[in-house]
Amino acid sequence: MNISTQPVLSGNAPWFKSWFDSSYYHQLYAGRDEQEAASFINELLNVLKPAPNSSMLDLGCGAGRHARQLASHGYRVAGMDLSSSSIREAKKSETTNLQFYRQDMREPFGIRQFDYVFSFFTSFGYFKDDMENHQVISNISKSLKRGGTLLMDYINTPWSEERIVPYEEKEIDGVVYHITRWTNDKNFNKKIVIDTMLDDGLIEYTEQVKKFSLADFEEMFSCHGLQLNEVYGDYKLSAYDEKKSSRLILSAKKME
Repeated sequence: MNISTQPVLSGNAPWFKSWFDSSYYHQLYAGRDEQEAASFINELLNVLKPAPNSSMLDLGCGAGRHARQLASHGYRVAGMDLSSSSIREAKKSETTNLQFYRQDMREPFGIRQFDYVFSFFTSFGYFKDDMENHQVISNISKSLKRGGTLLMDYINTPWSEERIVPYEEKEIDGVVYHITRWTNDKNFNKKIVIDTMLDDGLIEYTEQVKKFSLADFEEMFSCHGLQLNEVYGDYKLSAYDEKKSSRLILSAKKME
């Protein structure tokens, strides 16, 4: 697969670069369910019915759990992520039809390269400037072939707002994570304070994700030549209900 990528942006590290590249991030989220990923991919493929040898991109792929599942079905899959540590781990599972690249999604990553682009597990909405979020959607649209499909898996804002857990504490291998969550008009916010039980003090990271709605995505897609086709509410691809659905999963088609 001939993939065109751009240099990773430099400058002051935003929260998602420093946090996602830390060993503590990987420790805290090490329990993510591989079987859940496999089941979700199977559901998607049953609905999407990709043609044999379709080209696919997992954008914001992390360590590659979804990309590996896609490739196991024989498709040509690329995974891209900004995190160096995630890409190093993902590259351990590269095969002839599965490759991984370090890439900032705000920078172009190809023209008419892919039949499908997937954004799994809320790998979008991290940028303070909405123009940057629009730039990502533009890059996705440009990378899709005509008639190609974007599948965006995002938090469902109304459901998540009602179920936010303000504080929790986790201990993993002697490291204590103090996690505080709150919302404002625009974002879901999370502060992670880490106590390593050593003498080097506390370490603090943050997470921030935009509170995008279905209407917000429809507007962004329309601005960049994508037409929303289907909306699902969970990983079993049930019908979306704004108040009852745990996820906002959108399928959009590249029109030109």
